[in-house]
Amino acid sequence: MTEERITETTDAVGNTHTTHTVVTDGGTRSGGTNWALILLVLVIAVVGIFFLTQMNNAEVTKDNAIAGAADEVGEAANQVGEAAQGAGEAVENAVNN
Repeated sequence: MTEERITETTDAVGNTHTTHTVVTDGGTRSGGTNWALILLVLVIAVVGIFFLTQMNNAEVTKDNAIAGAADEVGEAANQVGEAAQGAGEAVENAVNN
């Protein structure tokens, strides 16, 4: 709501002074800016969550690769142990015969 106030004053000499004042309640505002900011915050949140999950997936992939490599090293160690045992048995048989 807008209201216009006009004040007239007369001084001792007889001069009249007029003052105009306009008072408003702030009027109506468009909510478009608020919606745009809310949408921007939501988009930033979704992008942030996406990157966090991608980083988490990278960590899981790295951990799985390390576990796979450790399994291969363990399997190779077992093969070396079996070969050493076979060689020891062969030497023992050669000595006994």
